[in-house]
Amino acid sequence: MTDPAITIDPATGNELQRYERMGEGAAKAAVDRCHEAFDQWRHTTLEHRAGVLRAIGRRLRERKEELAELMSREVGKLIGDSRDEVELCAAICDYTAETGPRELASEERDPANASRGIIAYAPIGVIYGIQPWNFPAYQVIRYAIANLMTGNGVLLKHAENCTGSGLMLKEIFEEAGLPNDLFTVLVIDHDVSDTIIAHDKVRGVTLTGSDGAGSIVAEQAGKFNKKTVLELGSNDAYIVLADADVDLAAKTCASGRLYNNGETCINAKRFIVTEAVYDEFMEKFVAAMEAAKPGDPFDEDTGIGPMAREDLREKLHGQVEESIDKGARVVTGCEIPEGNGWYYPPSVLADVEPGPPAYDDELFGPVASVIRAANDEDAMRLANDSRYGLGGGIFSKDEERAIKLAEQHFDTGMVFVNTFGVADPTMPFGGVKSSGYGREHGGFGVKEFANAKSIFVG
Repeated sequence: MTDPAITIDPATGNELQRYERMGEGAAKAAVDRCHEAFDQWRHTTLEHRAGVLRAIGRRLRERKEELAELMSREVGKLIGDSRDEVELCAAICDYTAETGPRELASEERDPANASRGIIAYAPIGVIYGIQPWNFPAYQVIRYAIANLMTGNGVLLKHAENCTGSGLMLKEIFEEAGLPNDLFTVLVIDHDVSDTIIAHDKVRGVTLTGSDGAGSIVAEQAGKFNKKTVLELGSNDAYIVLADADVDLAAKTCASGRLYNNGETCINAKRFIVTEAVYDEFMEKFVAAMEAAKPGDPFDEDTGIGPMAREDLREKLHGQVEESIDKGARVVTGCEIPEGNGWYYPPSVLADVEPGPPAYDDELFGPVASVIRAANDEDAMRLANDSRYGLGGGIFSKDEERAIKLAEQHFDTGMVFVNTFGVADPTMPFGGVKSSGYGREHGGFGVKEFANAKSIFVG
């Protein structure tokens, strides 16, 4: 008998719910049922699939409060952020339904060796998604909706601490008219997960998680020649150039660091500030960080909620202590508070140099690393001095110059100029280097697991 999956309220430490895990046999049978549903779904029209996705978007909005409350209870998200997440999910459904039929429509070509050429985008089968806890709905919607539009079947292994959110999404999908078993939630452990990757009816694997987890999953899938899409961690640098609007930069960088309790792959994490504006930025940035008061995620006035799990807080604090030992200076925060719940205060480390975790690694929580740059060119160099490459930001009053830097010099998949953002359905999402590969959103995701089939007509 396997141990149950347990969800715990991070604001109190109290247990919420227990869920029975599936054994290997039950999980494999669920994959078979998903494949059977796929065999029917693959023959539906693009317009039919789009209609179901629109219905899912409507149902998400109808059950927004219920889903938002569950997410906040399971992972400690501020309730306002949870509501925004559900709205983003519904918008992804709308956008994919609107653009998917056009993106996946067959294309005509004029090959030299035939009278006519056709490129048809065909679904490939069942896609297995391994997803984290920090966006319990969005992480699922991001890959699931695109693949349902493509005509694929979808499996989900969600993080244990948001099991309930994953199961509620299955309810919502099927209430909206998605065929039973086409979207299947697998409540399984890591050992069973390995057998799912190897399953002959699983044709692709997508994971959102750490770069270490991505390497493991890519290696496992590679043994069976299965395509993967990986959206991994990052250590996003936000550059404050000498001509920046410092008030805007300080306010935006603080919100970018603390969004979602600081637990987002694309959070602003490293702040590289040119000498000319360093002191002014630090004063205003620290004030903005300290203004965000920890508290109950359901209190509308709370500035930051708890971290999602106790072990995550322990890891973060260990990284902070190691960074301090290696020369980083505490400006504010950096101490575990007393009391219930897994809270960690908004924190700032300065004098951060290469070597400690605050420079080299991802701090997945509300801790900012501030790095002093000699000038604008040095700031750009420091920004790219990372094994990661998901996102980043530039603050400058010269917008065209900032755009040129983003286009030609920033070695990341996404760049934000004078703003901070997480995701938008119209723009591709993904990274380079150790932040993974593949793209979602913006019309790209519907083709990641599609067979671009060449048809030659004599």
